[in-house]
Amino acid sequence: MEQDRLNKHLHWTTTITEKVMLGGIGILTIVAALLEVWGMWNNKSIELADLFLLFIYTEIVGMVGAYYISNRIPVTLPIIIAMTALCRLIILHSKDGEPLTLVAEAGAIVLLAGAAYAMSAKEKLSLEKKAMKEKDE
Repeated sequence: MEQDRLNKHLHWTTTITEKVMLGGIGILTIVAALLEVWGMWNNKSIELADLFLLFIYTEIVGMVGAYYISNRIPVTLPIIIAMTALCRLIILHSKDGEPLTLVAEAGAIVLLAGAAYAMSAKEKLSLEKKAMKEKDE
């Protein structure tokens, strides 16, 4: 009983810390994206790896926004960010890299895609179960 009361009193610290840290991540991600665009502008060159990096930044900002809307981070978003990062890695290192490393990275992308599919299917089932429970009540 005492533990529950303590947890309720301390819960706000976790919530505020989470919001502040994710806000900082969002702001720093926007700064990093602007610096990347500035670097492309100065180099007068845009490569596919640069676009993938901007896409990763966009997904991170979207993940932070999703948290502020729903107070939770959908599990599939970090998985998609990891897949994009691996694609960028393949593009950056595919010319010089070992073929076995390329196969391993591609395999990791397939594994992550399967995990994202499984998690989205699980989430859909959970939402359907929740709707059924609410309908029955």
